Amino acid sequence: MDIINLGLENKIKTEGPLAQRMRPETLDQFTGQEHILNEGKPLHAIITADKLVSLIFYGPPGTGKTSLARIIASVSRADFVQLNAVAAGVKDVRGVIKNAGENWSLYNRRTILFIDEIHRFNKAQQDVLLSAIEQGTIIFIGATTENPFFYLTGPLLSRVRLFVFESLQNSDIINLLKRALKDSERGLGEIKVKVEDDALHYLADKAEGDARVALNSLETAIISGEVRGGNITVTPAAAAEAMQKRLLAYDRQGDNHYDMASALIKSIRGSDPDAALYWMARMIKGGEDPLFIARRLVISAAEDIGNADPQALSLAVSAAQAVQMIGLPEGMIPLAQAVTYLAGAPKSNAAYLAINEAMQLVEDEKNQPVPRHLRDSSYRGAGRLGHGQGYLYPHDYPEHHVRQDYLPPGIKGKNFYRPTEQGSEKKIREYLEKINLENE
Repeated sequence: MDIINLGLENKIKTEGPLAQRMRPETLDQFTGQEHILNEGKPLHAIITADKLVSLIFYGPPGTGKTSLARIIASVSRADFVQLNAVAAGVKDVRGVIKNAGENWSLYNRRTILFIDEIHRFNKAQQDVLLSAIEQGTIIFIGATTENPFFYLTGPLLSRVRLFVFESLQNSDIINLLKRALKDSERGLGEIKVKVEDDALHYLADKAEGDARVALNSLETAIISGEVRGGNITVTPAAAAEAMQKRLLAYDRQGDNHYDMASALIKSIRGSDPDAALYWMARMIKGGEDPLFIARRLVISAAEDIGNADPQALSLAVSAAQAVQMIGLPEGMIPLAQAVTYLAGAPKSNAAYLAINEAMQLVEDEKNQPVPRHLRDSSYRGAGRLGHGQGYLYPHDYPEHHVRQDYLPPGIKGKNFYRPTEQGSEKKIREYLEKINLENE
């Protein structure tokens, strides 16, 4: 056992961890991303026809972005230069561009510049690439785990083709793990090891679509595995020890932040409390600020439920105050109460639509003066200006209502708020219809 482990650990030190050693070297070895790499798909055609253009690969970690860039370089027989945006600066990029220009003019050889984590480049750094991409001095490939439309400039995006990578399926990861176990040259084929099926499935499931995590965890599990009959056996317990805990894909500043917030609100709007609770739990587990969640619930209560259940807004505001008062983990309880109430409440967006229409009218139309009878008459001298003259006080009339104009003459009769038949809003609708009939 110790000799085997020593040999494996030496291999890691000299050749790198298993995920690095098992990088695919050809398209045939590449796993996943069939939606962009299957025959007939645009990216497949670009690579196989060697008609390279500048590209952005956007997707989660461990889905093959760097590996595919290397495969493209090998297929095209171009020079391949890799930089990481964390460490590289403008000077590094300009150096690559200068060398690329010389290679092209002197040797008719292209250069692929691959920049990992391109989202970390600021605007000035991104601008350095523009001219070289436009002139074809370099073939640029950028990789990012963050939404490029949040982090990359418009001029850079306009010069590249964007391809979205998806998390690998469990079956894809299991195939990669089995391939690594059989590969004697780069993988673990020289080691007498038995990995139980449940352990393989555990590693694939907990990796959350990240091949790098799964492969390196497998290697760690083998080092700490049990010896049975001269072989190393990796059990689900050893796999769990190597993986430690499920990876939580969540970034409070990036895509997951906005996507899960969107999923939470859409689940509430769709009256699915179970889905709403799930997305909120994902956000909390990922370290989201509970007050951000609370604020979203307050907005949802007014936007999606409105007067169909006026109690919804009060409950959402109370939940926000409770979270601010007690924090986590107990703050999850009032948040859960609010989420389930909002999801189960009748829905109306009539108030939301009404204010949007009113705001648009204010934007489009000339400003209308306040009618004289509606102007403030509480201060000394207001009467001499005629303010408030002709105003009818509704409480002086039967049912506390009297007909008079409240809109300026230029938009008289404009209707913004159209109550629905949902919940309490039905009563509002009936009341407004009643007084409108009386006014006719």
